[in-house]
Amino acid sequence: MRRVSNSSGRSATATDGPAQYPVAVSDRARELPNVPELLEVAIRTLGGKPRKNQLTMASAVAHSIDTGEHLAVQAGTGTGKSLAYLVPSVRHAVESGRTVVVSTATIALQRQLVDRDMPRLADALTSALGRRPQFAILKGRGNYLCMNKIHTGMAQDDPPEAELFDAFAISRLGREVQRLTKWSSDTETGDRDDLVPGVSDQAWRQVSVSARECLGKSRCPVGEDCFAERARAEAAQVDVVVTNHAMLAIDAISGIAVLPEHDVVVIDEAHELVDRVTGVATAELSASAISAAARRSIKIVEEQDVDRLEGAAEGWADLLEDLPAGRWDSLPDGVSMALAAVRDAAWNVRTAIGPSKPGMAAADPEAAAARNAALSAIDEIHDSAVRVLTAFDEPDPAKRKDVVWLSVDENRGNVRRVVRMAPLSVGGLLRASLFAESTVVLTSATLTVGGSFDGLAVNWGLPPESPARSDTATAIGKEAPSDAGVLRWNSLDVGSPFDHAKAGIMYVARYLPPPGRDGLSPAFMDEIAELVTAAGGRTLGLFSSMRAAKAAAEEMRQRLDVPILCQGDDATGTLVKKFAEDEATTLFGTLSLWQGVDVPGPSLSLVILDRIPFPRPDDPLLIARQQAVESRGGNGFLSVAANHAALLLAQGVGRLLRSVDDKGVVAVLDSRLATARYGGYLRASLPPFWETADPKVVRQALARIAASRP
Repeated sequence: MRRVSNSSGRSATATDGPAQYPVAVSDRARELPNVPELLEVAIRTLGGKPRKNQLTMASAVAHSIDTGEHLAVQAGTGTGKSLAYLVPSVRHAVESGRTVVVSTATIALQRQLVDRDMPRLADALTSALGRRPQFAILKGRGNYLCMNKIHTGMAQDDPPEAELFDAFAISRLGREVQRLTKWSSDTETGDRDDLVPGVSDQAWRQVSVSARECLGKSRCPVGEDCFAERARAEAAQVDVVVTNHAMLAIDAISGIAVLPEHDVVVIDEAHELVDRVTGVATAELSASAISAAARRSIKIVEEQDVDRLEGAAEGWADLLEDLPAGRWDSLPDGVSMALAAVRDAAWNVRTAIGPSKPGMAAADPEAAAARNAALSAIDEIHDSAVRVLTAFDEPDPAKRKDVVWLSVDENRGNVRRVVRMAPLSVGGLLRASLFAESTVVLTSATLTVGGSFDGLAVNWGLPPESPARSDTATAIGKEAPSDAGVLRWNSLDVGSPFDHAKAGIMYVARYLPPPGRDGLSPAFMDEIAELVTAAGGRTLGLFSSMRAAKAAAEEMRQRLDVPILCQGDDATGTLVKKFAEDEATTLFGTLSLWQGVDVPGPSLSLVILDRIPFPRPDDPLLIARQQAVESRGGNGFLSVAANHAALLLAQGVGRLLRSVDDKGVVAVLDSRLATARYGGYLRASLPPFWETADPKVVRQALARIAASRP
């Protein structure tokens, strides 16, 4: 539900305070305190301190909601951005009676919002708002137990696992499923995240269904007790629904409303939006998936129909075996015929399964569940084959909707050849299905690249910024275009409460050679050892690959007398907890640690980055997106690869300062950050630390910090 805005964007500075975002007040709204007043109540009740940047952001969000203009807000760690967007969101929901959707990229932030931030805020604002704001969490159907699957047992397409509900099953997988069956009688939510400790993905698949596999509430014999339906019903009645970017993407892509009706969407961790939407929109086609779909149908259709699909799977496997991995610019020889065979065989099975008969689900729920599972698998195979066949109808590669490539996946000696297809751009989808339908607020600690919001905005499907320049103290409002078809949006960087130049040092080891493909050299290992020694442990090492992280951890364990943890030694959450509890400990890891570690205080005073986190240069989707930018006259490397690296680099660097009392060093062991032409572009995306390339200065600083620790 999109409200038409008649107001135009405007420019202002964060230091001007909230007055630059005048909030239009309806007659009904006058009954409620305004956003600054509510924020003050919340802060006072929660025992916090007023923050000017937080108030500026909250006022900007209120302005966005009131005018219908989209807003991108960069808010550094320590701003209190969750409260800054929740207060105006809650006020709007209570005042208008409409739901606000808050979307996150990670489960950790979802849990923080639902388990901590929202309950405390609801309690704090109950008196001021006249009632307690209501909130709920909503996830994809596959995150909830399926009671029908629990009651009817396993589908019959997979005999080895059909015994898993047998009380005598002794395998680990069997024990996990038995535990899940017992838990189904105790849980009130059926939410996988509420099961502690958790279970393997394979076990969870035995007790859950995808949206396609679901019978539907009206046809399912236990539909009234469905956890997923109960969560959706609850979400339709609350003020704020917390969900994730994947659900947001499904809501946009499927054409089916999986989220409750809403008019405002707040997207936290917005720097991950494009990747998460791309992931949901990516499909694949492999011989093993085709064979699995055939097996699901084996007791539902004639044997000859199954054999035809199995034959198509074998033909697909034989064809892919002779093709090299990489992107397809056109369909290779023989692929069109093999795809047509898969498409037609899948359609033949689907036709043979036929439409659902009235009363089938109630009469034989097990057969109905098996039928839906088969249909889901067959539809995915058919649709993927059609998608590849039609991907090259457009002769101009830059105008094609999809990128298609062949991957060779290896896992524990098993090789799997898979054709994947992903959208060249998700901007059009987001523009049509998100920004045109709701008022959208996007926020993160990292939204600017090279000092501009344009890099992400264009990927989101928004028009570029006006020529005005953005910096850490400037809120840029674009004049609303006269063309009503152009989306209106404002951008705001509220800065950070940290004094980066006094609290942190950015050290670039420019004397080191550029990193190569042969792993970490002895000079790199020496540098890491000397830095960790100077810091007295207290180090988070962020590496571009697990191989590099493990190699560094093994080397440091031999050289240093401090505890060295490495990702993979234990669950990531357990490792981070150990790291935070012991100041002498060092933790090495890869991608998930770049964005998922929050360790304020004396346990962290050094962050090491082994190299600039560029994406793989042979990534087919990356190459296609770079070429598309270049075909329009742009710089493909800066717009795609460098932007990706800048965002991830900023996330990694952001691990250092997590509270106003933190001090430390970020050490980048990639000399290209100082010497390459694009180095300045990347550094413009980072906090304004004091910079040096002198290793002696850095080690002395680390030693002083270590000595000052209690």
